[in-house]
Amino acid sequence: MGEGKGNVFVSKACLFLLFFCCCFSVPCLGANVTYDHRSLIIDGQRKLLISASIHYPRSVPGMWPGLIQTAKEGGVDVIETYVFWNGHELSPGNYYFGGRFNLVEFVKIVQRAGMYLILRIGPFVAAEWNFGGIPVWLHYVPGIVFRTDNEPFKSHMQNFTTFIVNMMKQEKFFAPQGGPIILAQIENEYGDIETVYGDGAKPYAMWAARMAVSQNIGVPWIMCQQYDAPDPVINTCNSFYCDQFTPNSVNKPKFWTENWPGWFKTFGGRDPHRPPEDVAYAVARFFQKGGSLQNYYMYHGGTNFDRTSGGPFITTSYDYDAPIDEYGLARLPKWGHLKELHKAIKLCEHVLLHNEPTLLSLGPLQEANVYADPSGECAAFLANMDEENDKIINFRNMSYDLPAWSVSVLPDCKNEAFNTAKVRSQSSIVEMVSEDFQPNLQWDVFVEKAGIWGEADFIKSKLVDHINTTKDTTDYLWYTTSLDVDENEEFLKGGSRPILIVDSKGHAVYAFVNQELQVSASGNGMDSTFKFESPISLRAGKNEIAFLSMTVGLQNGGPFYEWVGAGLTNVKIEGFKDGTIDLSSNSWIYKIGLEGEHQNIYKENGMNNVKWVSTSKPPKNQPLTWYKAVVDPPPGDEPVGLDMIRMGKGLAWLNGEAIGRYWPRSSSIHDECTQQCNYRGQFKPNKCSTGCGEPTQRWYHVPRSWFRPSGNILVIFEEKGGNPNKIKFSRRLVTSICATASENYPFVDLESWHKDTTENIEAKATLHLRCPNNGSISSVKFASFGTPSGTCGSYSKGDCHDPTSATVVERICLNKTDCAIELSEENFNKDLCLGLTKKLAVEAVCH
Repeated sequence: MGEGKGNVFVSKACLFLLFFCCCFSVPCLGANVTYDHRSLIIDGQRKLLISASIHYPRSVPGMWPGLIQTAKEGGVDVIETYVFWNGHELSPGNYYFGGRFNLVEFVKIVQRAGMYLILRIGPFVAAEWNFGGIPVWLHYVPGIVFRTDNEPFKSHMQNFTTFIVNMMKQEKFFAPQGGPIILAQIENEYGDIETVYGDGAKPYAMWAARMAVSQNIGVPWIMCQQYDAPDPVINTCNSFYCDQFTPNSVNKPKFWTENWPGWFKTFGGRDPHRPPEDVAYAVARFFQKGGSLQNYYMYHGGTNFDRTSGGPFITTSYDYDAPIDEYGLARLPKWGHLKELHKAIKLCEHVLLHNEPTLLSLGPLQEANVYADPSGECAAFLANMDEENDKIINFRNMSYDLPAWSVSVLPDCKNEAFNTAKVRSQSSIVEMVSEDFQPNLQWDVFVEKAGIWGEADFIKSKLVDHINTTKDTTDYLWYTTSLDVDENEEFLKGGSRPILIVDSKGHAVYAFVNQELQVSASGNGMDSTFKFESPISLRAGKNEIAFLSMTVGLQNGGPFYEWVGAGLTNVKIEGFKDGTIDLSSNSWIYKIGLEGEHQNIYKENGMNNVKWVSTSKPPKNQPLTWYKAVVDPPPGDEPVGLDMIRMGKGLAWLNGEAIGRYWPRSSSIHDECTQQCNYRGQFKPNKCSTGCGEPTQRWYHVPRSWFRPSGNILVIFEEKGGNPNKIKFSRRLVTSICATASENYPFVDLESWHKDTTENIEAKATLHLRCPNNGSISSVKFASFGTPSGTCGSYSKGDCHDPTSATVVERICLNKTDCAIELSEENFNKDLCLGLTKKLAVEAVCH
């Protein structure tokens, strides 16, 4: 492995027959993967690469081909995924690669799609995933400290990394073997916290790099946010913007491993969004400034099924406002806008990667980067970094209209193929349409006992740490004690009720007195610690006091995160005649988990292990209740969500498959939300939030592949109390498609760009519509050429309106899968409202 201008990885020669059969449908067999300061080089060809994060466990195998195909149609070359250690090594040496964790099958699907793969082995991943992807059992290995120069940790980390590498080699998945893997990652975002680990940090990071390189996988290794990554490992950038990032060596290319096109949600938080204009701006700026590979984290976020979400408090949904939504549908216009950007940038690939840029100042906040070679090939990026003001840019004796905070891509240094702020792609209205369960649905009900059920697990005269006790085998831990109350206490004679005072390291807790729920409390967002005070009811004599402590996903990152605990730390009751009673050092009886969990009553082979009560009128607002019903699948083939708006908090399963935690917890009405998001300027996660005062997550994804034709068993465990009769399945439907086109922003057909490279390419103001899933346009709900206003679903006519608009659109588009409507004199009255810039807005329905 050499230094200098790059690290060269030599592949073995491949047989001609295999090459001939496979090379035209998948990345070529025996690809030689190298790099230098400018790009990755595959079989001698420089590559400008668009990558998309799709995590295999956050969807299901039945969805993988569609997700990968949608990414490919969006102009993506590479699929990126983490490898989730705690999903694979369930206990030391006990490996699992089935179902959602079938990594081999996922890679094969990527390969069959003719795409490359970046394998981020980590094996620490963060990723808003439980415990950062590291198995909880590892924390209890004697003497271990995560992510530092600690021999037990390094030994287990190397063993797992080697196991995954050998599995990939056995399947011939690395590029020199003919597979799709062109890059691999070791560690993850360690540089940002390295100083906290002191003297053990740098030796650990350097060891991780050496250990990875010693695996001899034949492709380069990367380390993201590792500012001192040693040669030949490539350090990469993770951020909302990486145009100013510079690798730590002039011999390394500029890679962006995490471009965040949205953000994750926490229970009780707002719904964050990142505008497509800003995402496109960041991508264009990155390639303008010499980048050659960028990855969307996430391109499809998916779902944190079961108890895989971390945080704590990360929602079951990991939608991420990504270009493909949680359910697998293209998010419009974000997906389409980025697709057009990818086309425009790909037109510049050769000249970008073979020449150094010339920087031209075009104003105080305006600039151009020009890439040109002696043959005359030329590409330019014109940027307006002004956050408020649109600008007319003069470049090479031509004028260009650049909105504020935008970049124009000129693949020939002349014609604008794309501007990041001019969204021409169609948008859509996607709704969750409820489906009532079949009439007279029969529920089976099983109510858990509050406190100790069966034999106690252990008794201690102190409050124990929740996580150290359960080791994350369950969310639940019972703390139970008793208290004798003298009959002469004033609160028993009508005085003020005693006050329960509790401190907890998190994450949530329910307090029961004599089997009655008194109060519930939880942490707030990523900070899970909390304290609460609440009046409670006590009786004369013996009182049983029981707390159900709950975790809501373990910490997923940060220095020494594995030592962060949970559970009760202090329990007091004030209001007694002799003062406050401290129960913290009482004799506490502990029970790990729920009876229903121990009996596996959410699985078909365990459902008869308890006595269910059948009823058509299940109890409402009953805590600690299991509900079971046999349900039919919703009609059609659209994605399905479980509507839990009228339930409290708990877990759900369908046919034994764990849907995940549900908690329709609302954000504060005092939070800041916006109706109209200004994409201009630096983006932050709280910039463009919606949903203030609304449930963070109402619907929970239930994959279609989990349904049987009939006889599906839905099981719900409700912790706090809700109304199961209000539970519904909902289908995720595209109810309308919309688009606008303006005379000011003519459209260039990028598909035909190569046909004309010498003359100005004719740009036409054209509106494009396309129905999803090969449907056809059945009706036009709105059409106006003139000065319409509003957004998709709420368009309205302006003072200027061509009355033939709807007729023209119907003539061109009805009963077609896609159509293009040119804003021409043949179609519309161009003399209408002279002096005004006119546009066309259309909303249509597909079937």
